[in-house]
Amino acid sequence: MNDNDTRPAAQVWPTLIYAEARAAIRFLVDGFGFVESLVVPNDADDSVVEHAELTWPEGGGVMLGSADRPGNPFAQRPTGASSVYVVTTDPDAVHDRAVSFGAVVVAPLVAKDYGGRGFSVTDPEGNLWSFGSYGGEPA
Repeated sequence: MNDNDTRPAAQVWPTLIYAEARAAIRFLVDGFGFVESLVVPNDADDSVVEHAELTWPEGGGVMLGSADRPGNPFAQRPTGASSVYVVTTDPDAVHDRAVSFGAVVVAPLVAKDYGGRGFSVTDPEGNLWSFGSYGGEPA
């Protein structure tokens, strides 16, 4: 990109499927610190989430929806089978928040050999979430 290029910086937005999408949204917002940006309910059943976007305050975000929605190939994937890494400048604060909301720690908060500090937890449906200060090698 050059100075005249107005394209946004590249981002990755993983997509997840949840059996209980509305409960997952609450957990990701309250437990991890995501921000609810958009929730599109099903026209016939408000408990079904057709599409949701949760932004991460430090950039990027995740998209999610309810499982088993007819005609939607994404919704047919298994629930609880995702793994997501989120970069944060304060892994200690995210760790404490996540644990206080019931996230199950599967890898403790430690300094990593490759740089930064991080930890891994599961959400209530079994997805693995890793948070750390390591942002990858510069391009």
